[in-house]
Amino acid sequence: MTSAALPLDRAPAREVDPHRVGHGRATSSRASGHGSGGPASKRTIVGYGFWIFLLSDIVMFAALFAAYAVLAGSTAGGPRGAELFDLTNTVIETGFLLASSFTCGLATLAAERRHALPFHLAMAATFALGAAFLLLEMHEFSDLVAQGAGPTRSAFLSAFFTLVGCHGLHVTAGLLWLLTMMAQVLAKGFRPDIQRRILCFGLFWHALDIIWVAVFTVVYLLGSAV
Repeated sequence: MTSAALPLDRAPAREVDPHRVGHGRATSSRASGHGSGGPASKRTIVGYGFWIFLLSDIVMFAALFAAYAVLAGSTAGGPRGAELFDLTNTVIETGFLLASSFTCGLATLAAERRHALPFHLAMAATFALGAAFLLLEMHEFSDLVAQGAGPTRSAFLSAFFTLVGCHGLHVTAGLLWLLTMMAQVLAKGFRPDIQRRILCFGLFWHALDIIWVAVFTVVYLLGSAV
């Protein structure tokens, strides 16, 4: 016994949902990601959420840059940036931080390939370069305070210490996060949740490098030229 046509409620899934929007019975249970009707992957969601955090952080730094630009000339009869800044020291700091961004990228690539030894070596190099950057920055701050050019000397120096010090605090937090990620990979391997955290750390560290380039240009280069 044959039938001329299938009943309407037993039509093939491709007829019910020809554009694969994820509402057909045959495709709804298989929707697994963006483009096939299901939610985005956890990696995409976490990355998107962390970008929102980074943008909020950049807004904060933008406010600090604006405050510095307004107060840069308010020295209260004290020393100006051209009299205080040592560009040689700052160029070395910048070199350390930019090199750490490169090694951080190598660590991210090693994590994606699940190569533990290259990952740990690259992260160790990133930590060493970031710590060297911080040591030079703390040395600069201590020298300025010893010269009587501390944050309370003038509005200019208050804005300087706030902006540069805030970036230094972010680098310190990044180094602690880096050590945590190394410990987690050592203890648990490259699990998907740890991979997502490594992705977020990489975004954070590269963002700090971009912000430092702005600090170097606006604060040190322009300040030394005035």
